[in-house]
Amino acid sequence: SASLNTMPSANDIRAHIERHLGPIQQVFNQWADESLPISVQHVAPVETRPVHTLVTLGMSARAMAVPAQEESPAFLELMMTLPEHWKLDEESSNDEEWSWPIRLLQTLAYRPHKSAGWLGWGHIVPNGEPPRAAAPTTKQCAALVVPSLLVPTAFYELTTVDKTIAFYAVVPVYEEEWALSRASGTQVLLERIVDHDVNDVLDPKRKNVAKKRFWHF
Repeated sequence: SASLNTMPSANDIRAHIERHLGPIQQVFNQWADESLPISVQHVAPVETRPVHTLVTLGMSARAMAVPAQEESPAFLELMMTLPEHWKLDEESSNDEEWSWPIRLLQTLAYRPHKSAGWLGWGHIVPNGEPPRAAAPTTKQCAALVVPSLLVPTAFYELTTVDKTIAFYAVVPVYEEEWALSRASGTQVLLERIVDHDVNDVLDPKRKNVAKKRFWHF
């Protein structure tokens, strides 16, 4: 079976995560494709960074099929930030309430390679058509790909011997938010998110920034 250590930049990525975010505490290895192992690295909360961080490792082993006219990174890894109370022990990794962010990262990391497509800044990927909730404990049903607001800017990119790898955050969004971005553009959704002080710490029950409030004339 394929080993992550056969990926030339695997050690570089691990070192990059540890340099900027903290020590990797555990690794989730449920990959869907033996020829392209993609694991999820877990950095546990510390006092200076009181959140869990999940980062994929292996998605950047292959370039994505970025169209020639797009100025977008061809090599990408994805990350999610979870609140301090989130459970990531072995027992919880079999419980859908806690394990869905890991599954979401895995699914998104494989997606461009399975579909000969790409993921880039501002892309929103629905969970099926029509979009289904990502887990029974949330109504969020699509994933927005944007740079994280919660990491040092030095973490955004890693240049190895042969490539530059970008690290983007995954922010789960509601169906109305996905619809807003389709109708009005991702920029409009991002402005709403910023206006409502939403960052990329996962909150399965956060406010829906696309819901119309009756006092907004």
